[in-house]
Amino acid sequence: MRIGELARLTGTAVDTIRHYEREGLLAAPPRTDAGYRIYGPADVERLHFIRRCRSLDMNLAEVRVLLALQGGAHGAEAHALLDEHIGHVAARIAALQDLERELRALRARCQGDEPACAILEGLAEPGAGLPAKSHIGHSH
Repeated sequence: MRIGELARLTGTAVDTIRHYEREGLLAAPPRTDAGYRIYGPADVERLHFIRRCRSLDMNLAEVRVLLALQGGAHGAEAHALLDEHIGHVAARIAALQDLERELRALRARCQGDEPACAILEGLAEPGAGLPAKSHIGHSH
């Protein structure tokens, strides 16, 4: 199958498939004489595996390790990687909870009908409530 069909079967953008190839997560496929990439069932399975890992917010390095562990007796390594990932997720949850508390406190400063809103004043305060990181995003 060609890349468009692989994309359709897996719900993955063509550019993402190419990116995974560049990153070494998918092997470079053979090509036709016309230069089209040709994929098989193993590529579909591997891409599903990658997408499942990514849906669990694993970064590409973590996915790469898990792919390397497939097919062997590597339970301890997989457990360790997952435990580390769970730690990252817990840290992000804590950071998001801190962010929620700060936003709620900011929102509580104003009822919405005052002419000079205390929310805008609070946002303008230099250094007020600045977190260690300015954006939660991915912590790893």
